[in-house]
Amino acid sequence: MKFRRSERLIDMTSYLLDHPRKLVSLSFFAERYGAAKSSISEDLAIIKETFEHRGIGTLKTIPGAAGGVKFFVKVPESEARPFVEELCELLANPDRLLPGGYLYMADIMGCPAHVNQAGRLLASYYAEKEIDVVMTIATKGITLAYAVASQLNVPVVVVRNDSRVTEGPTVSINYVSGSTKRIQTMLLSRRSLKEGSKVLIVDDFMRAGGTINGMINLLQEFNCELAGIAVLVEAEKTGERLVDDYLSLIKLSDVDVKNKKITVREGNYFKKAKN
Repeated sequence: MKFRRSERLIDMTSYLLDHPRKLVSLSFFAERYGAAKSSISEDLAIIKETFEHRGIGTLKTIPGAAGGVKFFVKVPESEARPFVEELCELLANPDRLLPGGYLYMADIMGCPAHVNQAGRLLASYYAEKEIDVVMTIATKGITLAYAVASQLNVPVVVVRNDSRVTEGPTVSINYVSGSTKRIQTMLLSRRSLKEGSKVLIVDDFMRAGGTINGMINLLQEFNCELAGIAVLVEAEKTGERLVDDYLSLIKLSDVDVKNKKITVREGNYFKKAKN
């Protein structure tokens, strides 16, 4: 089937967006559309310019006989900052206050538009870093982890607090919760991670970082490497922080239960993105 150029451009764009960080050869596109490689190169130049102009991402050319192009998601600050401001406004609503000073976030974590955009922002920071797997802990951070993983084109592994017969043999460790100081258990199927994998830990909320620190220790049991830590919200007033190198979109500065006031601001995302 012969494709018109307009059809090629639409289909190529769709394919690249659906396969981020995948090396796609010019031969693949040439055979797919029955077109010359020179025409494919011209099409890719148009797509690259449009991606970068619209702040969608970028195409990188990999030279050599086994080369091709890779799409990397990139979110410009002009798009990221209004989104973070919107999330801050949503989280500052006093109706979110729950007993014990907790915040209700289920509506945000259950909204595809919010979760997918947050995933794009976090993935944008790690897009060109070597990452094999995204790890999270059940259950609230799972949607965010999948949103990040979809933009990095890597699988997700979920750490749990109880074993499931469907997951086979597991590795378990005890860890100390950073906020409650209680000893808890987390476990992961032995088949979930390959030795030497580079793992990005993603979570929806971080207080002192005890749970994340537990996941880092779990990685050591699999002989895997920590590639980064990304959270949607970090709590500022937590006392001793158990992890110090992480990426956050929002910082929860204060929760005044008595006066029903929640103070939030942007996290370290923009600061780290500039470095």
